[in-house]
Amino acid sequence: MKIALIDDDEVFRETLARSLRRRDHEVIAIDGQQAGEECRNFQPEAILLDLKMPGQTGLTLIPRLKEVVPGARIVMLTGYGSISTAMEAVKLGCSDYLMKPVDSDQIEAALEGRAKPPEVDVPTLDRVEWEHLQRILADCGNNISQAARLLGIDRRSLQRKLAKYPPPR
Repeated sequence: MKIALIDDDEVFRETLARSLRRRDHEVIAIDGQQAGEECRNFQPEAILLDLKMPGQTGLTLIPRLKEVVPGARIVMLTGYGSISTAMEAVKLGCSDYLMKPVDSDQIEAALEGRAKPPEVDVPTLDRVEWEHLQRILADCGNNISQAARLLGIDRRSLQRKLAKYPPPR
């Protein structure tokens, strides 16, 4: 299979490319800047695409790649997965969405369309609330007063919630 591997992490890109070549795939390993032109010339059957890259995201590359290589199967790889980005990737034309770290067997299964759905680990409601509070606090630069205002709760209530240990998953 002809595979284009698009990732900004050169070490990861070259390591994965070497692994895929050992499995008898023809692979080009490129960064996001070269993606359109290289894919036009190479005409891959499958594209492994990183989500987070400097200057652009994998999501912004999907329409261009679909235009250049309309029949290619696109698999999104990311270490920053979320339901919203997975849904957006699928809407834009990705056939699969894999979380890093990922091994060659998982990638091969996704490229062949036989990937099994991931085990769903549903966090508790307390855990979801705790993670949400942590994210809002981080977005506010750890300013508790500002985070409390955004959340619509009293500053002391937020401090009490944050002082607790993280709830189990």
